[in-house]
Amino acid sequence: MAIFRELPVLDSPTLGPIPLKTDPAKPLSPSKAAQVLASKKPEWLKIRPPAGANYGEIKHLLNKGGLHTVCQEAHCPNVAECWAAGTATFMLGGDTCTRACRFCAIKTSRTPPALDPKEPLQIAESIVALKLKYVVLTSVDRDDLADGGAGHFAATVTAIKRLAPHIIIEALVPDFRGDIAAIETVVASGLDVYAHNVETVQRLQYRVRDPRATYSQSLATLRAAKNYAESIGHSLFTKSSVMLGLGETAEDLSQCFDDLRSYDVDVLTLGQYLRPSMQHLPVEKYYSPAEFDELRVAAERKGFAYVASGPMVRSSYRAGEFFIEGVIKKRRK
Repeated sequence: MAIFRELPVLDSPTLGPIPLKTDPAKPLSPSKAAQVLASKKPEWLKIRPPAGANYGEIKHLLNKGGLHTVCQEAHCPNVAECWAAGTATFMLGGDTCTRACRFCAIKTSRTPPALDPKEPLQIAESIVALKLKYVVLTSVDRDDLADGGAGHFAATVTAIKRLAPHIIIEALVPDFRGDIAAIETVVASGLDVYAHNVETVQRLQYRVRDPRATYSQSLATLRAAKNYAESIGHSLFTKSSVMLGLGETAEDLSQCFDDLRSYDVDVLTLGQYLRPSMQHLPVEKYYSPAEFDELRVAAERKGFAYVASGPMVRSSYRAGEFFIEGVIKKRRK
């Protein structure tokens, strides 16, 4: 039997309170989501507008080259901090996704534009020009492609390593529909960190993510990446991320941490889910900084090499990358 609960709904001066009972096992349609009014964000979630000389320079060069970063496309609150520290997240394969996850602001289509064969070299040259030290490559889901875009990822990593071997490269990849060959193609390119997000706890997967994305498939891709890296003698970090505030319980999170560690995931990031628009899933809880600290400690006890946990933490987050960068540099020496 499904367990129904009422989502937090504020009184509207024109509509009055809107009761809305939902089943956490089922997706929430955009029309129903729009009925749940946005609640006021707490003080610790105030976001300063991005600024600074380095921010302006990077933005200018990216726009000039026609390149996409998830920093901009997904409205990341940490864009100024990361760009100032020499980190940026580039989005490969265009800005249109073939999936429609209910938390994401990126536009979707069943038939996105074709891949740009010049993009890998363009990105590599831009990274050198921007003097970046740590680069995250991610992409929209490209289920329209036979390999899900894995070859495009590999070509970009290869181009970057050829021009700047010292740069640390993290690939935040799709699940490639569980295609082991696609996963191995990305790992064999020589990247340093293989990241894939489970996004939320197992119980809420179908509600939050596109139906083509599953919890077990996400975990399996992380294990496959680590196993293949070991088989070819390549040292590789694996990394995943969980959004908080979507209706998960403490028990859900504890099980999720256990699951990730059982699949040998090294690094975990925990951040507050923020609603991109009224058509997206509403926030069911704002976690305080103290609660994020408690969850960080709980996750660290599970055995992760590093846990970044905080309201503004995102998949690509400078604190976690700084830790990985330090470890990788020591290994290289």
